[in-house]
Amino acid sequence: MEESLIRVGDLHLATRRYGNPADPCVVLIRGLGTQMIEWSPRLLETLVAGGLQVVIFDNRDVGASSKLSHSYSIEDMAADVIGILDALALDRVYLLGISLGGMIAQHIAFQFPDRLRCLLSVMSSSGSRELPVAGPEVREKMTERASGREAIIALDASNRALFGSPGYPESETLRLAMATRAYDRCYYPEGVARQMEAAIADGSRVERLRQINVPTLVIHGADDPLLLPACGEDTARHIPGAEFQLVPGMGHNIPDELAPDLAQRVLEFIVRH
Repeated sequence: MEESLIRVGDLHLATRRYGNPADPCVVLIRGLGTQMIEWSPRLLETLVAGGLQVVIFDNRDVGASSKLSHSYSIEDMAADVIGILDALALDRVYLLGISLGGMIAQHIAFQFPDRLRCLLSVMSSSGSRELPVAGPEVREKMTERASGREAIIALDASNRALFGSPGYPESETLRLAMATRAYDRCYYPEGVARQMEAAIADGSRVERLRQINVPTLVIHGADDPLLLPACGEDTARHIPGAEFQLVPGMGHNIPDELAPDLAQRVLEFIVRH
């Protein structure tokens, strides 16, 4: 594994690279406010064992990447990914994004189709305003705030249970450990707010999704409480030829127990295309 700060324009983006650089590459894009250290190790290991090199990174305003003091767009975040590809001399890649990362990946697919081998949009959405929204308990949790290190970590661990996969539950010990690790590496709510602002401003991507002409797999959890399954179905419906897979027991995360199954779905799709 190589870790480096890659310069993209005025930004420095923390990046890690796993596997054999001679192998085809899959780039993984994290969701809202989350860091690359939160990828399941079993997901990375299974993808590498399947013959891929894997590139992960911290989005702008997150983790060890540059922090900003101004607004930006999903297009800007998509351009960051292209900057990483250029810096690593990666011509065409498999691109997998989760949640907000799926939205970024969708942008790359309709803006830079020549850089993709295929698109893998996971637990994400088309952004259509006609889609159902999360229930009141989830919406209330999303607005809850805490102050002080221990309280913030405890709230994060609680949220991980609420948004998590009921078919693959994580222990409180595991959730607290990751919440602690994420807080101590980088707690930066201002960046999360700017990323949320960018997602809201992006609006519906329905018309733009219809322009995508690369092989696309849309994966969504049947038990996702944050972006409901209809969000994944709608994404696949508007991308020509897209395949949709609904995963029983999966919520809005990729826990270690689920990771090999999800990686296998990705590898099988890549082989078929």
